[in-house]
Amino acid sequence: MADAGVIQSKLQKEAHRPPRRKSRLVRTWNRNKALWLLFLPCLLYYLIFRYAPMFGLVITFKDYNLFKGIWASDWVGFKYYRMFLENPDFWPLMKNTFLLGLYKLVFGFPAPILLAILLNEVRRAAFKRFVQTVSYLPHFISNVIVASMVIMFLSPTGGLINNLLAGIGIEPINFMNEPGLFRGIYVLSEIWQHIGWETIIYLAALTAIDPQLYEAADMDGASRLRKIWHVTLPGISPAIVITLILNIGKVLEIGFEKVFLMQNPAIYDTADIISTYVYRVGMVQGNFSYGASIDLFMGVISLIFIYTANWLSRRLSETSLW
Repeated sequence: MADAGVIQSKLQKEAHRPPRRKSRLVRTWNRNKALWLLFLPCLLYYLIFRYAPMFGLVITFKDYNLFKGIWASDWVGFKYYRMFLENPDFWPLMKNTFLLGLYKLVFGFPAPILLAILLNEVRRAAFKRFVQTVSYLPHFISNVIVASMVIMFLSPTGGLINNLLAGIGIEPINFMNEPGLFRGIYVLSEIWQHIGWETIIYLAALTAIDPQLYEAADMDGASRLRKIWHVTLPGISPAIVITLILNIGKVLEIGFEKVFLMQNPAIYDTADIISTYVYRVGMVQGNFSYGASIDLFMGVISLIFIYTANWLSRRLSETSLW
C-alpha cells in the first residue's frame, strides 16, 4: 500500500509539472525548417568539396607517394616549405603574384562602384537595363574564350587593335610577347569580364538608401556630384568596406586559368605566378607534396591579409566581417 501511495503521488506531480520547453535549436529548426532544407545543398557542397579535402593537406608534411598512399608515405616535416622559401624563384613568383593582385585591386575594385553610381544616375530605364545586361554578359563567358579573344584582338597579324594602330600609321605591336604589358592586359580583361557582375552588389546597396536624403539634398541646392559624395557613397560604404576586405584577402589568389592561357615563355618574367608554378611542379612534374605545400603557404598568407584588413577596418570604422 505504501508503494502504491508513492507511485500515485509521483504520477500526480508529473501531471501538474509544466511541459518541458524545447531547446532553442529545436525551436529554431521547427520555425525555419523550409529555409534549412533550402540551405542543405549548399552545406553539403562545402562539406564534401571544401572541408573534407582539407584532410589531404597532411601530404605537405610527407614525401607523398601515389602508390603508398597518404598515411604510408614517409614524414618529412617542413622540408617542402623550406624548399620553397629557399628556392631562387620564390621572390620573383611572390613579386609577380602580388603586383598582379595589387593592380587588380587598385584598378578593378573601384570600377564596379563607379559603374553602379553611373547607372543609379541614369533616368531612362530602358537604357539602364540595356547597359546592365551588356555588362553582365562577359561574366558568363569561359576564361578559355576570354583568353582566346584577348590573344586574337592583340595579334600582330590581323588583330583588331593592331589594325586600328596601322590605320593611324603605327607599326604592329606584339602585345602578348611584351613582358611589361602583360599585367595591364590581364587587369583590363578582368575588369571587362567581371565589372557588370560585381556591380550587382552596389546596385542592391543603393536601393537601401532613403530617397528622402536625396530630396533633402535637392532642397539644399546640392549638385549631382555633391549628392553622390554626401549621400550615395556614405549609403553604400558598408558594402564597399566588406567587399574591400574580401578583395584584400584575395590579392594573392590570382586565377590560374586565364594567366596560364595568356602567358608564354617570352613573358615569364612578369606572367609566371604562384598558381602556374604550382601547376608545373605539382601536376606536370608530379611533386604533389611540394605543390600542396606552396598552396597551403599562400592560403595562410591570404588569411593574414584578410585578418589584418578586417582588424584595421574595425579600428577605423564601424564595419567589419567579424
